[in-house]
Amino acid sequence: MKPINERDPVFPISVVAERLGISEHTIRMYEREGLIIPYKKESGHRLFSQVDMERIECIKRTISEKKISIAGIRRLLALIPCWEIKGCEDDIKYSCPAYVDYERPCWLHKASLKGDCATNECRECPVYNSIKSCDELKELLKRYIEKSAI
Repeated sequence: MKPINERDPVFPISVVAERLGISEHTIRMYEREGLIIPYKKESGHRLFSQVDMERIECIKRTISEKKISIAGIRRLLALIPCWEIKGCEDDIKYSCPAYVDYERPCWLHKASLKGDCATNECRECPVYNSIKSCDELKELLKRYIEKSAI
């Protein structure tokens, strides 16, 4: 049997809720708010990976310890420089709603995106996968801020 990759969606929502000490309803709310993108089976059942659990734990801690709201977290995720990560050409970047919107991360713009962003699965996107923990989000934003200050 092959070992489980940390990105393999294998945990049902009930297991995630139990392990993280939060309700299934809260996890579904994080999904509705665009903070997480679970894998969905054809039956509609959600499955989560170890990375997903780390992201959910980060969100939970950010809300409870840092007192940042869901809207605030969504705005932080909107600051992820997706155009840098994906290497978008300027004409694509400047016409992209994710470039000008500071309210929602790029994966919440899926319906209005162009090119490979419109056709690829957001859960598999390098932008969404660039952060799995609070520390990774902090480092990513810090690098971008330092780069844009130069």
